[in-house]
Amino acid sequence: MILFIKLLLAHLLGDFIWQPNSWVADKETKKHKSIYLYLHILLHGVLAAALAGEIEFIPYAILIAVTHGIIDLIKLNFQKKKTKRTWFVADQIAHILILIGIVLIYQNKGIIYFWQDNEFWILATGILLVTKPTSIFIKTIISIWSPENENSHKDNSLASAGNYIGILERLFVFGFILTGHFEAIGFLLAAKSIFRFGDLKEAKDRKLTEYVLIGTLISFGIAIVVGLIVQALLLQLP
Repeated sequence: MILFIKLLLAHLLGDFIWQPNSWVADKETKKHKSIYLYLHILLHGVLAAALAGEIEFIPYAILIAVTHGIIDLIKLNFQKKKTKRTWFVADQIAHILILIGIVLIYQNKGIIYFWQDNEFWILATGILLVTKPTSIFIKTIISIWSPENENSHKDNSLASAGNYIGILERLFVFGFILTGHFEAIGFLLAAKSIFRFGDLKEAKDRKLTEYVLIGTLISFGIAIVVGLIVQALLLQLP
């Protein structure tokens, strides 16, 4: 695990801290002809080797640098102005997966390691459950109480903002449960209530207030139950 943390730190330093905006702009303009692309690749290799701190890891550091360059080249050649955000996310996910794969190979743990890890399966299922599946469940349950003028308040709201806020709050609650910080759940609920109070006060609609309250309580309730179940299952593992 510590090796992955070191490589992740190297990645963060190379991709965000020690990569000037001028490098990024030059790479996007010149692509494979940019000298800064190759400096960027070299930087990642050097950082990976230095932070790993093992001579035996140098070939793997070179592999990290080469794969990083390939991934960056793919992004630079295929991203468009409208798809930069999507390519940025895909790019970062690819880099992280490469780091995980190299750590597993270096430590003689095949990919099968994950499939044999019961803790991984329990956590993965719990995290997945509190995201989109729960959003769909809540939306279906409370749809019978949907206020008639609910859509009138969506004009000034970000697209799907409520859905993403719900997912994030459940992930926070899930994390708080697993780390034993139950008091943080109350803080999160209070913070959301404060931010929501202004909107509901302006709406002057009791039905909308009750609708939001029901959805929030169901969301928090499911996250707490799932968190407690996952915690209990993890404690039963040998």
